[in-house]
Amino acid sequence: MKTNESQILERILESAVIVSWADLMRGAQAGLVHIEYGFAAGGTLDYLRFWSSISRGHWLLAVEYWASPSKSHSTGVHFENGYESEPLKHVLDSVMQHQTEFSLPVDSGRPGLLQITTPTQQESVAASALLNQTLCHLGSVAELAPA
Repeated sequence: MKTNESQILERILESAVIVSWADLMRGAQAGLVHIEYGFAAGGTLDYLRFWSSISRGHWLLAVEYWASPSKSHSTGVHFENGYESEPLKHVLDSVMQHQTEFSLPVDSGRPGLLQITTPTQQESVAASALLNQTLCHLGSVAELAPA
C-alpha cells in the first residue's frame, strides 16, 4: 500500500481526526487537534496522543494509543476526559496494528506533532473516502461517513 502520498501514516491520522471531528470538538464549531506521536526502538510508532482545543490556550487529552504495554498503561486505545469516538477507535485499532503497510514519519529522535484545524466540507468528504479505501485495504468492514 506504500505506493502514493495518500498512504503516508500522518495523512491517515489526520483523516481519522477529520472524520471524528464532532466527537473531538464536543459540538463546538471550530477548534484545533494536536496529534503527538513517539517512536519505538524499531522505528514504528509506539504511541499517539490526541489533544483537543475548543478554546484558545486550553488543551484536553482526548485519546491515547499505546502499541506496547507498561506499568502505567495497557496497549490499544484509551479515551480520556470523557471523550469517546467509535470511528476514531476503529481507525486507530486497524491502522496502528498494520502501520508497516504505510509510509511512517521519519524518526528524528524526538516526538512528532501534527496540528489539524477545523476541516471544510470538502476535506471531510476526502478524509472519509481515504479512510474507507484504507480500511477496505486492511480488511476492515466498517464504512465511515464524512463528519
